[in-house]
Amino acid sequence: MKVLVLGIGNVMFSDEGVGVHFNEMIKRNYKFTHEINSLEFVDGGTLAIALTPIIAEFDYLIVVDCISADESSIGDVYFFDYEAMPNQISWDGSAHEVEMLQTLQLMDLAGDMPKTKILGVVPKRIEPMSFELSSEIQASVKVMEKTLLKHLEELGFSYEKISNLNIIDLANEYKNKGI
Repeated sequence: MKVLVLGIGNVMFSDEGVGVHFNEMIKRNYKFTHEINSLEFVDGGTLAIALTPIIAEFDYLIVVDCISADESSIGDVYFFDYEAMPNQISWDGSAHEVEMLQTLQLMDLAGDMPKTKILGVVPKRIEPMSFELSSEIQASVKVMEKTLLKHLEELGFSYEKISNLNIIDLANEYKNKGI
């Protein structure tokens, strides 16, 4: 089985970039192994619909992105099957060009969508443009990390911690690059 962890978000809009930063943090902090299955981490940025040929190559997809949820607080973390999305969850109001939800819906209609899980976090909407992550998102990263690592273990992956970068280190890398 080919597994893809796909980080989605716009790093120039603060918490909106958490999916990209989180994905990179996990990729650089851990080494994953499995006897037969493969695991890849991809920075999907705001590409959405352009990601369809990449996503279609995989058997299993974990999307890491910002979400909205009724009666939620900033930093709340949700993990669910795409096919069983809770009613209070939506992917609206983000800074993405085309929403990831619409991309998945189109792939589902075309019959090209792998089994999909969503690891979502409720962002703080910050204006104007900023590379900084809110304290709420910084705190939620620990829950997201435990959730993803536990799920990858359930899929049969072993892991070893090889670095200790935090999400702020990675957000600052983008800031220092002057994107």
